[in-house]
Amino acid sequence: MRDYKRKNYMLLAENFYLKNDKLKALEFYKRALSYKGERENTILLLFNIAVIYDELDMIENSIEIYNKILEIDNDNYEAYYNLGLIEESLGNNKEALENYMKVACINPRYWRAYYNIATIFDNMGDRKKALEYYYRVIEIEPNDYITYNNIGSLYEELGDYDMAFKMINKSLEINPDFYKALFNMGVVFTRLGNHEKALEYYNKSKSINPQYGNIYLNMSAIYIEDKMYECSIKILTEGIRNNPDAHDLYYNRACCNSILGNEDKAICDITRALLLSPSLIQWIVKDKDFKNLHTNDEFQKVIYRYLSYRKE
Repeated sequence: MRDYKRKNYMLLAENFYLKNDKLKALEFYKRALSYKGERENTILLLFNIAVIYDELDMIENSIEIYNKILEIDNDNYEAYYNLGLIEESLGNNKEALENYMKVACINPRYWRAYYNIATIFDNMGDRKKALEYYYRVIEIEPNDYITYNNIGSLYEELGDYDMAFKMINKSLEINPDFYKALFNMGVVFTRLGNHEKALEYYNKSKSINPQYGNIYLNMSAIYIEDKMYECSIKILTEGIRNNPDAHDLYYNRACCNSILGNEDKAICDITRALLLSPSLIQWIVKDKDFKNLHTNDEFQKVIYRYLSYRKE
């Protein structure tokens, strides 16, 4: 009878969850939990409760439930993994790493833990450790094109363009339409000074994901380096159309407009960039591309206004 009631409440909880009534689902999962059942079933119930707490942004409650799971089963790698995800989302990299490392110890084939460990080391600037764990991912999951791309990106940052090309190319062999790999191949060709090839790959990336703002930024940088300012303005305008809140695109377009003597357009772009990111003022006052504007009263008003804000 007790087992029947538990199952009945679980079914009710699942129905409410499917209807997106998470509070009701939570209520019935808790009722189900009040009846004794098999250990594995109890763990499943607790997982469902923890996930709902997480989805409701009740993070502390979710952490508490995952810890209850670990009290029942100290080798439950999925609980450690989910705790790692929560800690990582909170910016607690040390705690996240500890949980992911426990996952790797319990289940050495769980490649997602290695991937997350690698990304944390990558974000911390420890490229050597990041590469070590990314390589562990592809040992287990040899067709993970995202990881190949990430490895290639790290080699590009390290200046090893041969390895960067090799790894990004492997990513594209697995998934020819992965926009980030196409973008990163553009970065590699930019570093090698092959602007034609770089633009080719940036355009391919853009055709797949026109919302990725860095494409337009990098293309504009090539045009600026080649003194093709009108082309730079054109690509930046396209980028702004697809990414209206990208302050760096407005900034680069302001540089080009200033160089071409389009003072009103440059000041308009500077104002928009500053509205989106006021800290840009520290770069605007130093940027030689804006020297044409130094005698412009409107430019000086904008500079004074934002410098005053920073002092306050």
